[in-house]
Amino acid sequence: MLVQRKPGVSVAAADADLTNAYRRSYEVQRTTSRMLPPAEMTRPHALAASVLSERGPNESDFAKVATWVSGVALIVLLIACANVANLLLARALRRRREIAVRLALGVSRARLLSQLLTESLVLALLGGLTGLLVAEWGGAVLRAQFLARSAQVSLVGDARTLLFAGVAALVAGLLTGLAPVLQTRRVDLAGDLKAGAREGTFQRSRTRAALLVLQAALSVVLLVGAGLFVRSLRHVRVIPLGYDVDPVLLVDLNMRGVQLDSAQKVALRRELLETAQAIPGVEHASRQLTVPFWSTWSMGLHVAGIDSVSRLGEFDLNAVTPEYFATLGTRILRGRGIGAEDTQHAPRAMVVSSAMAKTLWPGRDPIGQCVKVGDDTVPCSYVVGVAENIKAQQLGDDPGLFYYLSSDQWHPDEGGLFIRTRGEAARHAETIRRRLQQVMPGASYVTATPLREVLGEQTRSWQLGATMFLAFGALALALAAIGLYSVMAYNVSQRTQELGVRAALGAQQRDLVRLVVDEGLTLGAAGIVIGVVIALAGGNWLGPLLFQESPHDPLVFGFVTVVLLGVTALASFVPARRAARVDPMIALRAE
Repeated sequence: MLVQRKPGVSVAAADADLTNAYRRSYEVQRTTSRMLPPAEMTRPHALAASVLSERGPNESDFAKVATWVSGVALIVLLIACANVANLLLARALRRRREIAVRLALGVSRARLLSQLLTESLVLALLGGLTGLLVAEWGGAVLRAQFLARSAQVSLVGDARTLLFAGVAALVAGLLTGLAPVLQTRRVDLAGDLKAGAREGTFQRSRTRAALLVLQAALSVVLLVGAGLFVRSLRHVRVIPLGYDVDPVLLVDLNMRGVQLDSAQKVALRRELLETAQAIPGVEHASRQLTVPFWSTWSMGLHVAGIDSVSRLGEFDLNAVTPEYFATLGTRILRGRGIGAEDTQHAPRAMVVSSAMAKTLWPGRDPIGQCVKVGDDTVPCSYVVGVAENIKAQQLGDDPGLFYYLSSDQWHPDEGGLFIRTRGEAARHAETIRRRLQQVMPGASYVTATPLREVLGEQTRSWQLGATMFLAFGALALALAAIGLYSVMAYNVSQRTQELGVRAALGAQQRDLVRLVVDEGLTLGAAGIVIGVVIALAGGNWLGPLLFQESPHDPLVFGFVTVVLLGVTALASFVPARRAARVDPMIALRAE
């Protein structure tokens, strides 16, 4: 229901009032439906929360990962700012004589600083416009993959997006222009005017080195996050569910105002099942009452020798027809599944999961055991088989306490269908939906949803994390590599004369290459160490969003370290190799 809190009423007070009203309503429902368990057992309660479910009170993992992705985007922005700032700083060092000349001719420092900041802001503006165009295209891709049911929104036409992009571009421009501006404050007019171009510009800059280390460290953080989410997604995809997913189609009924009595509902579902079984491309079809990760149903159970079954856990049920286990691919481990002989007037049959059998009858044979469903006065449901455990509520530590009843004996007028197709169910969904729609009366309709989509809702957070962390991590790595290559190439070009002197004194090409590469590896190693420390500390917050994966996985950290070192070595080797091939005589004659 939709409610609005009165001014001054706390959320806790609203929760208490709603819970009391809900419990009174629940007790009234029990007077007409004695199958409902007592309120003391189910403990019904209500919460006053935002109509936007992702705002709480139970924020989903998908929303939490989306928040992390926002932080990741900020890290990539910082890496890009550091990269551009490093390049602008190198350019400013090269322009020291020009800046000194300007100052000597009477140009004020304020005007000079404004020029440098303007250059940075123009670059940021162009980058922001390009980013908006990329985001418009990339947003469509992300919506198609993760938010298929969301409304189509144009980022370019959204005022808030444009405002945020403008502010981000402004901040990025100021950040990237800060280092060159600070460099101009230390201009030595006499020294810079007298120095040659190379003599004046070749200086080892601690600022540039710090920016390179920062880029490497942040790249490590992103790549570690990407590795952890990729491994989590891999764990999710190989976890045994106890049923097949890709070939199974879920058919749900929506009566949309069509009023049918109980007998007509039973007849409609029987006709739908027979129609589905006759459709080409369908291997098996079955009725169902509940769907894993979609809907659940639990009832109070009574077993001889156990005072309170509910204390042992929550037992969920499904009411199915004989072909259910063949349709879902769930194996029967002992006994048999629900059969054609389990009709309305036959003794009640039940198939229990392996976990349920071990919980209720440890060390005993569950076949033939009596279980009373709903009330201890109803007839026994006799266990006729044991099925493999399934994941029905959570992919992690699901207790697997599940049992199956015959749909002819338990609510035959409710539920939908499971259909197993040849090949992926998604390819047959529309054909099957159209054929079954012909059976539906009046304005009622059916929906056909591949079971993979239902399960996909449970894995979206890991898919989002793996996709975005990997994309941003790769982008950060590319930016860091480009930044390192650019700075090393600039340094090498400024050290041409020095390298020429070394070569003239007998240094071999490999010695010159090693000299430059060692410098790059030193910076890269420093960044890797800092990045590993940050990633280890951040793992405490990221850990709850991973699936069966340690946030301190040594395999991930080792792989990222090797990749960063390899990229650093390559980015340093290319300019070093080019410089080592310069003729010493040419280098010595250079200014």
